[in-house]
Amino acid sequence: MHRLTLFFDRMLYNSEILCNFAGKYKRNTTMKVINLSEQPSLLNQYLKELRSVETQKDSMRFRRNIERIGEIMAVEISKHLNYAVEQVQTPLAVADIEVPQSKVVLGTLLRAGLPMHQGFLNMFDHAENAFISAYRQETIGRRGETQLEIISEYLAAPSIEGKTLILVDPMLATGLSMEVAYKALLSHGNPESVHIACLFGTPQSIAYLQENMPENVTLWCAVIDPVLNEKKYIVPGLGDAGDLCFGEKL
Repeated sequence: MHRLTLFFDRMLYNSEILCNFAGKYKRNTTMKVINLSEQPSLLNQYLKELRSVETQKDSMRFRRNIERIGEIMAVEISKHLNYAVEQVQTPLAVADIEVPQSKVVLGTLLRAGLPMHQGFLNMFDHAENAFISAYRQETIGRRGETQLEIISEYLAAPSIEGKTLILVDPMLATGLSMEVAYKALLSHGNPESVHIACLFGTPQSIAYLQENMPENVTLWCAVIDPVLNEKKYIVPGLGDAGDLCFGEKL
């Protein structure tokens, strides 16, 4: 079992502090952050439908839109793999083509990450797969601060030694769950490179990961939303991705 605890002072959510915080993630040092929505594309249509309270009523379409964005992000990440020239025999001649050589492991946080994982798997159809559980428990401390504990109790993964690890989670709110998942996977080896892919990121999660993840990590966000509210929901966001995909939980 892997645990990580973080204390959130309620004053953190003061709007002035949030505005100051929002401008900081670009000034951090090592982890590269890529926001795909900065360049308008078809991805924005899927984001619009994911956010819409009307479209969200169709859970099958909701899951499929997440899967579509996963496919788009997979192609973008594939541009950063290692390639080598191989030959293929066509009916007319031999053709040279650059093909990926990196051994990819797709890691997903259960349960909300499953549709996005499928989108990546549609593209990386030769990839190995890893699945990690992560859930949060909240308590109120003596001074009224919120204590957030992330607990991981399940891990099924191949060796990640020397491979390209792609970690998928649609909602990157605080960054804690992603850190727990990454550290849990290190029991299976040390990856050559790490790509974290999310639909929605926040300045808080970006800053946290930049402080706590190694230099070989690249963070890919479909969009970065400005606010993380007191209940740790991304705003404007889309709500609870897991519930919208698979129904409400007790």
